Amino acid sequence: MTDRLSPPSTAVTAGSEPVLDRYPTRTAARPELLVRTDPAVWGGLSAPGPFSADELADYDRTGFSAVPALLGPQEVADLAAELVRFAADPAVREDRRTVIEKSSQEVRSVFEVHRTSQAVAALVADERVIGRARQVLGSDVYVHQSRINYKPGFGGGGFYWHSDFETWHAEDGMPAPRAASISIALTENFPHNGCLMIIPGSHRTFVPCVGETPEEHFTTSLREQGRQVGTPDDASLATLTAAGGISLLTGAAGSATMFDSNCMHGSANNITPYPRSNLFVVFNSVQNRLVEPFAAPAPRPEHIAARG
Repeated sequence: MTDRLSPPSTAVTAGSEPVLDRYPTRTAARPELLVRTDPAVWGGLSAPGPFSADELADYDRTGFSAVPALLGPQEVADLAAELVRFAADPAVREDRRTVIEKSSQEVRSVFEVHRTSQAVAALVADERVIGRARQVLGSDVYVHQSRINYKPGFGGGGFYWHSDFETWHAEDGMPAPRAASISIALTENFPHNGCLMIIPGSHRTFVPCVGETPEEHFTTSLREQGRQVGTPDDASLATLTAAGGISLLTGAAGSATMFDSNCMHGSANNITPYPRSNLFVVFNSVQNRLVEPFAAPAPRPEHIAARG
């Protein structure tokens, strides 16, 4: 591995100030793993909040922490009703914030749901959710992205292995991995219906990706995330899994997992009869606001990467 403290090769601007690229990606013909020296728990392991000290230590070590019963039955039912409403509304299907499955033509993702659903907005502001983000990131936070991911039975598409931070850095201009996602199960997540998979400890290594970001890349990558720009090479994945293995993040509806923005994760296709739908909310530190993209011709739309 190469220490990432070697001189950065590029810079972008935030207003009139240059911002050095400490995580160069999509610039070289061959990937070279970079050791992360930024913290994972920015507020320190004794930071007050919903996570216990042991849970924070586990998050620091693995890059994620599970919350077995974040929501109660009525809360799950209210959010599940929003799932149905979004999927059945023709106006939602036509909205630019909705992504449709390429093969089945079913709804795959609906973005910016914290702005279009009162139930989601209330949950995002709940201390059980936003409090965990503040505790981990060590600052006030804002919503970088929110979405509902649908993975219906007999055809819900998977998401290939990727680091969210690599995409957010390259295409959105996120300077550092000072962001965290919380995935909240709205249906039961089984090992066999396309549950989230994470490589424990992978948040400690930044994996640069090969190839330049094409124009309008976000429209194809969100619709069908296969082997393309923004996904890691096989050798890097093999190195990470040899060190950390693979964890399957399962749980009943209402369970949740918070994970670091640089965790290598993905999910398989759902070929079972059992749907798998999750709410994702991404929190970014107010001290880590987006600048110009580090490796893309233009920023992605606001509903995918909030700049306000």
